Amino acid sequence: MEKPALKPKNPNFSSGPCTKRPGWSVESLSAAMLGRSHRAAGPKGQLKEVIEKHKELLGIPEDYVVGIMPASDTGAFEAAMWSMLGARDVDAFAWESFSGDWLTNIKTQLKLESVNYYEAEYGALPDLSKANPENDIVFAWNGTTSGVRVPNGDWIAADREGLTFCDATSAVFAYDLPWDKLDVTTWSWQKVLGSEAAHGMLVLSPRAVERLETFTPDRPLPKIFRMTKGSGDKKKLNKGIFEGATINTPSMLAVADVLDALNWVQNIGGLRTTIARSEENFKAIENWVNKTDGFEFLAKEPETLSTTSVCLSITDEWFTGLSEDEQNVFIKTMVKILDKDGIAYDIAGYRDAPAGLRIWCGATVQGDDVEALMPWVTWAFEVSKAEEQRKSEAA
Repeated sequence: MEKPALKPKNPNFSSGPCTKRPGWSVESLSAAMLGRSHRAAGPKGQLKEVIEKHKELLGIPEDYVVGIMPASDTGAFEAAMWSMLGARDVDAFAWESFSGDWLTNIKTQLKLESVNYYEAEYGALPDLSKANPENDIVFAWNGTTSGVRVPNGDWIAADREGLTFCDATSAVFAYDLPWDKLDVTTWSWQKVLGSEAAHGMLVLSPRAVERLETFTPDRPLPKIFRMTKGSGDKKKLNKGIFEGATINTPSMLAVADVLDALNWVQNIGGLRTTIARSEENFKAIENWVNKTDGFEFLAKEPETLSTTSVCLSITDEWFTGLSEDEQNVFIKTMVKILDKDGIAYDIAGYRDAPAGLRIWCGATVQGDDVEALMPWVTWAFEVSKAEEQRKSEAA
């Protein structure tokens, strides 16, 4: 099969850390306050600006608080679970690796007793109608490793008594999130913003703040999880965390980078534009899937298709006849070809997911690059398949 003529200009399709914004360069970090204390007025002002810009661009309600947490989305979500779960029964929903991690932590680390577990295989969603308004609800908005997202927030009760804990790391800036349905929301800078890893964002509704101030979990909390000061009736939210005084030392280089990304979002038209860019990128893959035999989305239902972490299954009869190990080896061979030719980096499916491909389509990716990539995927598959068949016949 002849190679396609047009290559993507940018081969970075990793699902995290994701590609930088168009036009990014090291000079974009010139505003970084390096060699300074993050407690000093200037650096703390930049941290506060990160919080305020997120709140403004995402339309987060005024009475919600927004903070910067250590250890990326994982650290933010862990801090929330360890600090607040246990006050009520829990409904935990899992359908891919990261939501599965939260389920495992609830079960084996927090060891909560009154928990309902609702799970689904890769490609599907669990039955969200099982969510009990009286319970706390733990879920991911967008399954980064399965390409499956919740379609909306209609399944979450407006008059719920429990809190919703939403890992939204591959969703923020790609979907219009219903903040009135979300009490605890986390994400990282490295996904749709294409910024650097290791820092997470945490958004708390007034009801979540009340939980922090009135509930004391029966377990020790590491320093990086502690979001309150005092104890008993004097226990109050540590407001400094939500005003730029981070729990531990942040990277001011990363802070400059995320401010650059947020300014880019603002300059291109804000949330509506980043949503549209992700949808357009996804559409390029959808068009290719619709006209290409042997490939389909891992997500089973159209309304659950992620427009950021787009996961593809190979349905070619020859491929499906291979063993699971053989399929995984084949995928490695196929993506290595694309990597070597500088076509696409890091597009193999997640290690725990079914053998397939995962292509990031967040807002920092250019639509022309996605369109240029897809014929190469076809080419790489056919070339790899022909080589494997030749080897099999020679044996």
